[in-house]
Amino acid sequence: MAARTSAVGRAEPRPGAPRPTGGDSRIAVVGAGIAGLTLALALGRAGNRCEVYEQAGQLRELGAGVQIAPNAARLLRRLGLGRRLDAMAVRAQAVEMRRWDDSRLLSRSELGAACEARYGAPYYLVHRADLHRALLSEVEADQLHLGSRCVRVEEYDDGVRLHFADGSAHEADVVVGADGIRSVVREALATDRPRFSGQSMYRGLVPAEELPFLLDEPKVRLWFGPGQHCVCYPVAAGKWISVGATAPAGDRAPESWTAEGRTTELLRIYRGWHEEVGRVLGALRAVGRWALHDRDPLPRWCGGRIVVAGDSAHPMLPFMAQGANQAIEDAVVLAGCLAGAGPRDVQAALARYERLRKPRTDRIQRMSRANARTFHLGDGKRQHERDLSLDRRRHNDQEWLYGYDAGVLDE
Repeated sequence: MAARTSAVGRAEPRPGAPRPTGGDSRIAVVGAGIAGLTLALALGRAGNRCEVYEQAGQLRELGAGVQIAPNAARLLRRLGLGRRLDAMAVRAQAVEMRRWDDSRLLSRSELGAACEARYGAPYYLVHRADLHRALLSEVEADQLHLGSRCVRVEEYDDGVRLHFADGSAHEADVVVGADGIRSVVREALATDRPRFSGQSMYRGLVPAEELPFLLDEPKVRLWFGPGQHCVCYPVAAGKWISVGATAPAGDRAPESWTAEGRTTELLRIYRGWHEEVGRVLGALRAVGRWALHDRDPLPRWCGGRIVVAGDSAHPMLPFMAQGANQAIEDAVVLAGCLAGAGPRDVQAALARYERLRKPRTDRIQRMSRANARTFHLGDGKRQHERDLSLDRRRHNDQEWLYGYDAGVLDE
């Protein structure tokens, strides 16, 4: 069959490629982050094999903590990761929002046993590397192809060809882009570019014993202030405190997305904030600095046999703490849609996945952008109105976010 033209180039008519016996589709996943590995695990649980292609020659998950809310926690537990999560994560008892200068409590959302009873799963605080290792341990070694940097995808009427930097190629019935915000696979669907938010995020870890005032109760603490905010919570079974602090970075995107930060500049940026914030930031020995980007919602997530998931589909700012959660939801829904789908069924399965997922993630992307403004209001009338509405807004968000079950594929 003749190849279709995509945003990443035109293919020559492809040679015949062997087809699998039976109704199984050949599924290729580009990217071995949280989205890609969760998808590989979910597909495997459904009886479908996939091949995972990762550009890195060695896997290591960067970053610090990640919040896994009940909407994603229940999915990971169903996939068989409950014991590992219970051993390596911390169950949050609450989320507290505080004022920047006097640490006055603005809002407290109770989690703990009440959250688990209501939503059927805990609210986990986990080190991102621990979660990544747990997912990786459930994927067959021969499914994972490291050092495989995808540079181009070409779609045909009856398949897709992936091209890699080393000159090799691979044929599949469906290709899933789980290759992050700078996704190569996404380029087959859109020509947009990442949007710089004007904010940077400093992240690091502190041994928990160095911040004993944080050990009274395992919870997420946020301090809101003009132009920036700070968040911290325990991870790694309570051994470490994960710290994140935003800072204005202007309108011009920095050349590097990630860089080494300096604690001295962070302390300068947060001068005048409550002494608890100073103690948290002062305990950091090393920090990374991330330039925060997102993208506008995609008009479409799939194009025939090419589809995207996680940050490739909906990169969002971290101000809803839902990026990893939505990637996990994507993976479970996509695996469910592809379950039992033969090569001829792929396009209908992907279209169903888009219908199920896109409205929800579009909304969360918009909410995350809105929080980038409301979290950082300067002192005044609007800030006061925000503070008064925090409890109501967070309750409404919880019901809609945490009560959603991606494992039920209702349309």
